[in-house]
Parts: sequence; structure tokens; C-alpha cells
Amino acid sequence: MCGRFVLLTDLSVIVDAFGIAEVACDYRTGNNISPGQQVAAVVRDDKTRLVASRWVLGRSWAEDPAIGYKMFNARAETVAEKPSFRRAFQSRRCLVVADGFYEWQKSGKGKQPFYFSLKPARPFGFAGLYETWTSPERERLDTCTIITTQPNELVRPIHDRMPVIVPRDSEAAWIDPGIDDRALLLSLLKPYPPDDMAMSEADAKMLHAPAGLR
Repeated sequence: MCGRFVLLTDLSVIVDAFGIAEVACDYRTGNNISPGQQVAAVVRDDKTRLVASRWVLGRSWAEDPAIGYKMFNARAETVAEKPSFRRAFQSRRCLVVADGFYEWQKSGKGKQPFYFSLKPARPFGFAGLYETWTSPERERLDTCTIITTQPNELVRPIHDRMPVIVPRDSEAAWIDPGIDDRALLLSLLKPYPPDDMAMSEADAKMLHAPAGLR
């Protein structure tokens, strides 16, 4: 599961790191971004763009975007077959920009949050999918989900899932809508190398454990 993440990096760094040709959003940062909030996503059509997206996968057929609130994560093992995700997996893939993410470890006294980032610290992209939801009043809402996979050796003692972090040299392939090689795309949805990540305890008083999220 991925239920909270961090993005604090300056926009100019994000533009350079991801080769952004157009910033098409009001860029926002946060140290405890949660489902339902606006996130920054990298998409590719005729050029690479940074767009704003609601972290909840709204479906085009739904009358209410709240239907998608249970779909803030998609599982790598089923994303290519599950009706909720398979069409987006084919051609509407994105990178959800982040600096790090939180996972909570259950303990006798509650839950202790841990913060995971890359080593050395730098922004990266979660493997994501995006959809556009249109209300009955024809209002448009861009939405997304983050794909999760089995945990690596660093995350496993804390949680049984982790978000997919796309390696820098695979980012272009992941967001390219012209690539529909299912085997190639699925091969990118694997745990990030643990030796290239850092972990630290986070201040539980500053965060709210994502109770009820699965």
C-alpha cells in the first residue's frame, strides 16, 4: 500500500530531473500527501508535461468521483487484467512525483511511521495510471492511482507492500503511450533495489496513520 508520501523539491529541479517541456499545473508540495489530494504527475502525449491530478482514480462511467476513492492504489500483479485499470495500463501511464513515502508498522501501542527515500536523496516517480472523470454537469477532473508491488528487503519488516518506483532509465518507456508491450511494461513493476534506498523513523505526532486504508 502507498497511503502517504512527500514532495518538497523545488519546481525547477523537477522540471530538469524529468525533462518537462510544459508545466501545465499549479505546482503544490506537501510533507504528508494523502489520497484525494492534488498531486503532480508527469505524462507524455506530444510532449512531456507536468500536470495536476487528484490521487483517486475516477472512472469515466461513474456519476460520482468518490467511487474511485478505494482505487488510490493498483496492484502490479493484477493491473494488466483488472477491468478498473487495464485500459489505463495500456496507454494512460504516468509518473507521480515524490521525494519519499511513509509506511506504518503495527506495534502493541499503535502504529509507528517510517520514511523511505532514495539514496542519495532525490525526486523520483511512482508508477501511476491516470483517467479523466467528467461529471454529469460536464466538469472535468483528472485523476490517478499509484501502483504497488511486493516489498523489498528494506520495506518488508515494516509493510507487506510498497509503491513501485520507476528507475530513471525506464521513465521514458513507462509514460510513452505508444508502448503497449505488456511484458515490457510489467517488467518495470518490481521492487526498487533496497541498497539504493534509505529508511528512518518518522515523528508519529506529526502524521496520522492511514487507519482503514488497504
